[in-house]
Amino acid sequence: MNRLGPFLLEHSEGGLRATELLALRAAVFAGQGHPPSLREWDALDLLSLHVLARDHDGRLLGAGRLSPDQRVSHLGVLPDWRGQGVGMAVLGALLDGARQRGWPGVRAQAVHGMAPFCACAGFLPTTGEPEVLQRRLDGPMAVEDANAAVHATAALIGQARRELRLYTRALDPGLLDAATVQTALRRFATLRHDKQVRILLQDTASPQLLDAPLLRLAQRLPTVFQFRAVSDPVDASYPSAYLVGDAQAYYFRSTGNRHDDGETWLEGAARARQLRAHFEQIWERSRPWSEHRALGL
Repeated sequence: MNRLGPFLLEHSEGGLRATELLALRAAVFAGQGHPPSLREWDALDLLSLHVLARDHDGRLLGAGRLSPDQRVSHLGVLPDWRGQGVGMAVLGALLDGARQRGWPGVRAQAVHGMAPFCACAGFLPTTGEPEVLQRRLDGPMAVEDANAAVHATAALIGQARRELRLYTRALDPGLLDAATVQTALRRFATLRHDKQVRILLQDTASPQLLDAPLLRLAQRLPTVFQFRAVSDPVDASYPSAYLVGDAQAYYFRSTGNRHDDGETWLEGAARARQLRAHFEQIWERSRPWSEHRALGL
C-alpha cells in the first residue's frame, strides 16, 4: 500500500477484491443517472488493474479501474469522502499504471459527473465524440475546438500552485470568461494568500475588455493579479497566446485569437520553461497597466 494523507492506496489485479469492489460500486453508483453496468462485475474486471483507497482502519473509500483496452472507468468515492483528494489520488495512480505499461494515452467515458473531474486531470473531449474523454501520456495533446480549449485551460489552472502567466491579446473572449475557467481562477486566487497571476495584454483598447469577468475578479483581488501592456512593436506583432503554470504545465495557441490550433501538456516542463522565459523577457520591457481599476466594472 502507498500512504497518502488520511488514506492508503492499494493496487489489485484480477478478482481478488471483487466482493469489496461490488459493494463499493453499489454504494457509489446507485441511482443519480449512473448506468447499471457500473455496479456490475464484468469480464474486463478480471484483466484490469484496480486501485483502491482505504482509511487507516482498512475501510474501502473509493476505487477505479484501468482496463486492458486502455480505459479508465468505475472511478468512484463514498459521498462522505468526496472533496478530500481520494478520487484524484486514485486517478493519478491509474495514470501511473498506464505509463508503466508504456501506453501512449488512455480514455474515459463522460458518464454522470465524470467529465468535470477528469478535466481537472487533463482529460480532453474527443473531437466528434464529446462523450469520450482522452488523456495523452507521452507528449502534448492537440486542442482542436473551443470545448477542448476550456477543458485545457481549467485543468492547467487547477494544477497550478503559486503562479500563472498569461500572454493574451484581449483576455480571450469565449475562453477566459467560460464558467469552468472562472471557477478555477477564483479557486486558485483565493485558496492561499501567496498566489500571483501575471497577465500580458496586447490590445488594451479592445472593447472586449469591458465585459471581461477576469477584470472584475482582478478588481476584487488586486494583490493577486498584475497586468502589463505590451509596448514594444515587435512584441505587439507576436501572433500567439499561451498560459503557463509554475511547474511544468502549459497551453499554447499558435494563433492567439483562435481556439482550434493549440496544444497542451501538463508534464511539458521543457516547453513550459521556454514559454516562461519568453514571458519574463516581454514582461520586463512592457508598461504596467492599471486602467482596469477605473473601468467601472
